[in-house]
Amino acid sequence: MTSHLIGLLLGAEEDWPTAFEGILAGVGTLRSGGQEHTFSSERLTIEPFDLTDPVRSGLVIDRLAYWYYHPREWLKKAALVNGTYLLNSPFTFQSMEKHSAYCAMLRLGLKVPKTVLVPYKNPVDNVRWAYTSAKYNQAFDLDALAEEVGYPLYMKPFDGGGWRGVSRIENPDDLHRSYDASGEMLMHLQATVDYDKFARALSIGAETMVMDFRPDQPMHQRYAVSHDFLSPQAGHEAVAISRIVNAFFGWEFNSAEMLVAGDEVYPIDYANACPDVAVTSLHYYFPWAISALVRWSVYCLVTGRKAGVDLSTSEYFAVADDPDRSYTEKIDAYLAIADRYFETERYGDWCSENLPHLDEQVHDWVTSPAFDRMLLDTVRATYPPHEHDAFLAHFHGLIDLWSRDQARPTKA
Repeated sequence: MTSHLIGLLLGAEEDWPTAFEGILAGVGTLRSGGQEHTFSSERLTIEPFDLTDPVRSGLVIDRLAYWYYHPREWLKKAALVNGTYLLNSPFTFQSMEKHSAYCAMLRLGLKVPKTVLVPYKNPVDNVRWAYTSAKYNQAFDLDALAEEVGYPLYMKPFDGGGWRGVSRIENPDDLHRSYDASGEMLMHLQATVDYDKFARALSIGAETMVMDFRPDQPMHQRYAVSHDFLSPQAGHEAVAISRIVNAFFGWEFNSAEMLVAGDEVYPIDYANACPDVAVTSLHYYFPWAISALVRWSVYCLVTGRKAGVDLSTSEYFAVADDPDRSYTEKIDAYLAIADRYFETERYGDWCSENLPHLDEQVHDWVTSPAFDRMLLDTVRATYPPHEHDAFLAHFHGLIDLWSRDQARPTKA
């Protein structure tokens, strides 16, 4: 019998790790490839480590290392010395930003709105920068750049992160006010798109859920429960682009945002090292997210999937440069490369054969007292006491809706 240990590298989260642990317990013993496999998880601690220390976890789900060097360097050691499978790899962090994703998608011919990178408003804290800036920085006309992009536009940090520093710019006064406030943040100016729907896609391995997102609402109301809010073509493209970008960079746990006008899909943010999986925001979609995380983790461990280290950019660029392919044909060709990276067909078949019981186990756990305790603890930790009853009723109503609808196909 082979025992597999999944490590959880966590920050302040309690809800989804509790759910993950409860659902993973429902997997039980699997027989695959002539062997029996069991699964467990542990919450990893941060402590000194020898570079030759063994690593017990065969796979680590990371929610911390993007911001902190100590766990990041431990993950690098685990991957390079011990062959640990990582979601996500710290070697991709330099590209896990809006800017890199925009550049990749533009190279592939996707419909990124016009975007301009402007220099820092304030000098960076580096003694060499003053000399370099004085000698090499070219003067530029911020107003002229904004006019070229077109009002209204958005100003946002090149690296993103929790809507930090994002502002809608209606006129030159807004432009200068936001730029002055940007300080040492490196900013994009990006054109707006007249859109019908704002969609957000959460991707975990070979699975993607595209959700109707309302960014102007409070977080607990931003994800609308709406199953057919996109046309078939736009829905297909939203899933395809999410999977393509993830495979291009080797990201396996990521969220993406896009503006959708009719059948046209415009990517506006495609890199998130720590995608939102909180029950208080995902609510209805929370059981799917945690189930997908369990499925992908178990699949990778049992099948011995190896982390991709060589990016197949030349394959994508060959498609991009083919003058005989239409835009739709290029999307389909990119998707075929991405599906090969994620082993999408094999993954689906494997889950059908080895995890047919998981949906029932997930339903049982989500409707159990254990889930109720997790939800109660999360609400108490998130909201003031006088709002506890209202939020518990709100989330229970959405989870009850999921329980009734779980037979409905909402997964792409």
